[in-house]
Amino acid sequence: MIEIRSLTKNFGLKPVLRGVDLTIQPGEFLALVGPNGAGKTTLLRIVASLARPTFGRVRLNGFELPSQADAARHLLGVVSHHPLLYGDLTAEENLHFYGEMYSVSNSQRRIAEVLEQVGLSKRRGDLVRTFSRGMAQRLAIGRAILHSPQIMLFDEPHTGLDQDASAMLDHILKTVAAQGRTVLMISHDLPHALALADRVAVLSRGKIAYDAPTPGLTPFEFARTYETLTNG
Repeated sequence: MIEIRSLTKNFGLKPVLRGVDLTIQPGEFLALVGPNGAGKTTLLRIVASLARPTFGRVRLNGFELPSQADAARHLLGVVSHHPLLYGDLTAEENLHFYGEMYSVSNSQRRIAEVLEQVGLSKRRGDLVRTFSRGMAQRLAIGRAILHSPQIMLFDEPHTGLDQDASAMLDHILKTVAAQGRTVLMISHDLPHALALADRVAVLSRGKIAYDAPTPGLTPFEFARTYETLTNG
């Protein structure tokens, strides 16, 4: 579903990604972790067709980026740590706006389903500017899944959330994955990465330094490996 080959990205003379190779199968949940400045968000922005690589190839379900970006975007739902919602619109109005953008059929029924899924049915008529950080992030996920995308991209979705909101987000992420969507989540939170994902990869110094299934990995074992890869 996601195929990345020899991906390189330079900002001026500074290389950020240095030949990344990564494949994510349909229905797989991959957590990509790494230290600040490793290039995680840059990689996700390229996969989301929001940035262009300097060199290399990215394919989403066979669509080549950036040349087929318009077709590929319909496959994508993107959630960042900035909710990217309209504060002076209600939750329902925000979803209606995005539903129109993606030509969602039976949009009122679909909006009701999504609001129920993210636990915001009772707040559907409230302005988003009155929402807590956790509620806004839940609505952002609702916006991202509204058009039933095949691929979900999450960029540090737990950033700034309290414990209760983080637990709610975990539940939603597990639900999204259980529906068979392919998920790529960028994170700096190692316990969340191990608990949620099928696979975990470490991006260090612009390259994939580690890639393994999460079943059987203990938090202590992985934390020790992570420290060696990122500080060694």
